[in-house]
Amino acid sequence: MKLTFIGLNSWLLNVDGLQILIDPWLVDAIVFYGSPWLFEAKHITPPCYTPETLPSIDLILITQSLDDHCHQPTLAQLSKQIPVVAAPSAVKIVESLGYDRVIRLAPWETYLLNQQVEIMATPGARIQTTLENGFLVKSLETNKTLYYEPHLATDRQTIDRLSKQGKIDTIIAPIVGQIFPLLGKVIMNAQDAFQLAQALQPQWYLPTATGAIDVKGILPQLTKSDGSIDQFNQLLAQSKLSTQLLMPQPGETVSV
Repeated sequence: MKLTFIGLNSWLLNVDGLQILIDPWLVDAIVFYGSPWLFEAKHITPPCYTPETLPSIDLILITQSLDDHCHQPTLAQLSKQIPVVAAPSAVKIVESLGYDRVIRLAPWETYLLNQQVEIMATPGARIQTTLENGFLVKSLETNKTLYYEPHLATDRQTIDRLSKQGKIDTIIAPIVGQIFPLLGKVIMNAQDAFQLAQALQPQWYLPTATGAIDVKGILPQLTKSDGSIDQFNQLLAQSKLSTQLLMPQPGETVSV
């Protein structure tokens, strides 16, 4: 597999020659609920791809309905012939943008892409009353498996079930937590990330929800960070895990 970090929650996966685009944010700002005063994020430097310069995309994965995952201005500029696998909460949004084929995946349901790549939805974070998705992406040729979870992976039952899905080689998930007013912790911290690595023992761990962005609004002012990359590195160093931390910069591609 080859992984290109685009920025924040956006990744491009090359799995046996198939290009899978995750939670793309390529144009304009992210605005929560149409209210810049609440939350607005902008790229400090332009993303490595625009809708016009992307390679041919075989599948789009949308993990959540929130604007920083299901970014409508970006999706509006991509080809509507690209199939989209989406969390149940995001299906209506994607369909409203005119996509021809939108596949709804609830946790533990699967979709087979070109008889080559298996996509399995996993339980993600619960945002207010909505359970969002993570995804397992598995090459049927090499059995290499990647787990992508952009918010929380702390539920013991979910982790136990993930550990029974076979070897997970790569995890993309947060390391620096965020605690939101009223909602509490919605993004996992370094201790959570380490416990996930302990349970699944991947070869590679890549942090997400990072990148150079300019954030404004009331919500960021009230949000607290929790944990650090250094803390995660220290926990790894003190353990006997063989997991290695990879930290690609926006626009960088790594092979796993």
